[in-house]
Amino acid sequence: EQGYVTGLFGKWHLGDNTPYRPQDRGFAEVVTHGGGGVGNTPDYWGNKYNDDTYATNGVWTPYEGYCTDVWFREGLRFIERNRERPFLCFITTNAPHSPYIVGKRYSDLYAGLVETQDRADFYGMITCIDENLGLLRQKLAEWGLEENTITVFMTDNGTAGGATLDEDQFVVGGYNAGMRGIKGSEYEGGHRVPLFLHWPAGGMDRGRDIPELTANVDLMPTLLDLCGIDPGGHEFDGVSLAPLLRGESGNWPDRIVVTDSQRVAYPIQWRKSATMTGRWRLINGVELYELRADPGQRHDVAAEHPDVVARLRAGYEAWWDKVSRQFDGTIPIPVGSEEAAMVRLNAHDWRNDPVLCAWNQSQVRAGLACNGYWEIDVVASGRYRFELRRWPVEEDRAMVEGIPGEVVRYHDLRDSYGGGRAIPLVTARVEVAGREEARPIAPEDKGIAFEMDLPAGEARLQTYLSDAEGQSIGAYYVYVTRVPVA
Repeated sequence: EQGYVTGLFGKWHLGDNTPYRPQDRGFAEVVTHGGGGVGNTPDYWGNKYNDDTYATNGVWTPYEGYCTDVWFREGLRFIERNRERPFLCFITTNAPHSPYIVGKRYSDLYAGLVETQDRADFYGMITCIDENLGLLRQKLAEWGLEENTITVFMTDNGTAGGATLDEDQFVVGGYNAGMRGIKGSEYEGGHRVPLFLHWPAGGMDRGRDIPELTANVDLMPTLLDLCGIDPGGHEFDGVSLAPLLRGESGNWPDRIVVTDSQRVAYPIQWRKSATMTGRWRLINGVELYELRADPGQRHDVAAEHPDVVARLRAGYEAWWDKVSRQFDGTIPIPVGSEEAAMVRLNAHDWRNDPVLCAWNQSQVRAGLACNGYWEIDVVASGRYRFELRRWPVEEDRAMVEGIPGEVVRYHDLRDSYGGGRAIPLVTARVEVAGREEARPIAPEDKGIAFEMDLPAGEARLQTYLSDAEGQSIGAYYVYVTRVPVA
């Protein structure tokens, strides 16, 4: 609406099917891996950080080079092509997420300086990002774009591989800037992250610290404000940080911000939560820390400040009341739409109470025993074909067949990315919208197809691949198409 061309390069992790993909959500040009990381189950089979196949506007396309280099390279090409018009370039690296895979010229910089090879690799991945960010800034200057381009650098969570914790989440190895906890923690080390913003034309061209409490939800209103874009009728949970960036912090509100880490099927109140103001942190609704006096969160002062605890608990309750209204909603994957003639479902998107699924390709290779259901939306009534597979179509292999080579674990992918356990499957079964069918699996079958008449509307789809003893797994991949009317 405002004339900006948009591009996303790297990680998305908000859905791999229509209408949840980045190209369905406002990005005109997209290059991304599947799922939440290279080698996740939704990703192209066999991707391993180097010379991988990525989805280019939804079409799997081979690329040369290391993943981080690819994201920045494609992002820079996008910027160069569009440098005469307003653009938004969103480069979202999967690194330094595990598995910690990076070239030796990066990891060798830290060999012998840190406790483990994993940590050397982790720091090497960060160095590769740093190098690419430097190249990005160099190119912006070379193309005459640096002065009036808003450059933002941030991350989504605390360190994952940079520190070792004890049972109370205090750092006992590595480095975490004195913070307690790491990625996934309710303590500062889990969620306090950097945000750098550079915009010379807007007077934001020199380093200074902004101590006020800010959050990820502030980024959208901030960018709209800086770009002079009217948000129209859109409302945001965050606020514009433009006054802080301009040094106008006199009337900044002492607001309450909440973050949590659920990782469960049904969110639990107070679970792994931090309720925050500029001065205070209420952890899990119970522990209270005065952050300015105790940045390491070692001294719980809840008993001395019951009034602060009460205020923060009330703030959390108001937040919970707002977000919990959506907990019972579904996020179905449409099948049978004109936009997606064939829909590939995978185990990464299963729903189940224990939140156990084969979310990574190494788990598919190992034949992880798990199952769950997909929430689907049958767009139009009709006949549908469901092809159940243990391996994806790009791995042209029988369902019962293994893959020669070592079956690897997730954190060993650095050294080996191959193998797969054979499973003596004999029966395939599908349940969808109150209908159920089963068929035998022959040794040569690569997939088992079912055709079923379905009414329009939301439904649950679940599959079972069983051996002769009745032990079963879910089909890690299901390909759904609508059968044309004869």
